[in-house]
Amino acid sequence: MSVLLQEINKTYFWDIDLEELDLEKSKRLIIERVINLGNLREIQFIKKQYGLTVLTETLCNLNYIDPKTLNFISLLLNIPKTKFKCYTRKQLNNQHWNY
Repeated sequence: MSVLLQEINKTYFWDIDLEELDLEKSKRLIIERVINLGNLREIQFIKKQYGLTVLTETLCNLNYIDPKTLNFISLLLNIPKTKFKCYTRKQLNNQHWNY
């Protein structure tokens, strides 16, 4: 846990007891917060910490990534946006103004 707090801004976890944050059990939460709120150095840290396979699998299964971050992650990891659950779900949910 201490390695995480040294590398990642602890304010990303304002709603979590930091003593109970576990690198392995909380990896989805950690990855999601760093991707949405972190900088490139922090993203590189979680890539190194969890490995490209786990990072890619987790990101592709997140329900929401904001569009700008999704574009960035897609380019950074060389993954088509269509592989992300959040992108395909968005395409399925037509809004009334899209008709």
